[in-house]
Amino acid sequence: MFDIERWQEIFDTIRKNKLRTFLTGLSVASGIFILVILLGFGQGMRNGIENEFKQDASTSVWVWPGVTSKEYKGLNPGRRIQLVNENFEKASTMFNDDIEYESARIFVGGVSVNYGKEALIYGVQGVGSDFQFIDNASMAEGRFINYQDEVSTGKVAIIGNKIKKDVFNEVDSPIGEFIDISGIPFKIVGVFDEMEDREEERIYIPITTAQRVFNGGNRVSNMSYTLPPVENFDEAVAQSITFKNNLRQYIQQAHTIAPDDTGAVDVWSALEEAKRYYGLTNNIKLFFWFVGICTIIAGVVGVSNIMLIVVKERTREIGIRKALGAKPWSIIAMILHESIFVTAISGFTGLIFSMALLELVGPHIEVDYVMNPSVNFNVAFSTVLVLIFAGTLAGFVPAWRAARVQVIESLRDE
Repeated sequence: MFDIERWQEIFDTIRKNKLRTFLTGLSVASGIFILVILLGFGQGMRNGIENEFKQDASTSVWVWPGVTSKEYKGLNPGRRIQLVNENFEKASTMFNDDIEYESARIFVGGVSVNYGKEALIYGVQGVGSDFQFIDNASMAEGRFINYQDEVSTGKVAIIGNKIKKDVFNEVDSPIGEFIDISGIPFKIVGVFDEMEDREEERIYIPITTAQRVFNGGNRVSNMSYTLPPVENFDEAVAQSITFKNNLRQYIQQAHTIAPDDTGAVDVWSALEEAKRYYGLTNNIKLFFWFVGICTIIAGVVGVSNIMLIVVKERTREIGIRKALGAKPWSIIAMILHESIFVTAISGFTGLIFSMALLELVGPHIEVDYVMNPSVNFNVAFSTVLVLIFAGTLAGFVPAWRAARVQVIESLRDE
């Protein structure tokens, strides 16, 4: 039931103590504001990390050769490991049941690239037909390298969208155009998109062509795979770690590498790395929750202290009310209403300002590993409701104290 006199009393008390009420409300609002902003940035970090891992397939596993750092079976340290076609083919056969897509890659060095009379300074890489799915590249135009291109050592090329914009801006489409790689014409059959411009500064050709035409022999720069998707994240990570360890063990045996020589071959798993980063962001979010909740508790304690002061100041008034027949529950309700009102208004004010700030500024934040900070409104709203409940509890002790005031003692109070 709406009691207008009760609300008049609350507003009258607030008007008499404007600064005190403002500072109390500010401490509560700032608590909610800080908590929501911190949670928003915690989610922004998770968004940024997810965006980083989207550059490659989420289940990808990459093998990079290095240099041995330990003596093993009579072989000296300092040997540079060179992957070859046999390693890729044997690994693909051994782990066929665990692999979704596979591709070897070779970096083609010492070549010149020209389009007509214009010299291009973009890197050339030889890849397999599955590399599109491993690198998570989408086709803007045309097609990617296919199996027939590999078998026939086709003179075809796929360029990045940035190369199209920089070089082929005067033609409707680069599809069908020719570029010369060290004097050999390659027909452009596709344009791919990546999430970063630097990833689009590449020219892909069939790996068989790169090895045969540009004296690559049977050398391979790195090998990459994707594993079949699994619904359960932890199960997918375990599957990826098992595959990664088995693949490393095979490479170590094939190149006579000590089992504990971590520098000789690097096997990188996107899922394992993602789990590490997600674990870090979860710990950061827990820390943010801790800081935010401590700030809110400080605000709630402030509300409780203010209500104690209010009760002390209104002791004589409370005694008169009780002398006139006011029931204890009405005294409790009077104090609680003010406590709940201050807490609710302050909490929703902090929520509105923090959500508005994230909505306006969040989409424009471009920081490494932080992307579009945001927070779930339901979570934030629930936090305010918990805050109001805490404010109710904070006001209950002063309210109970007020209800227990003895009439005679309160009338003697100065």
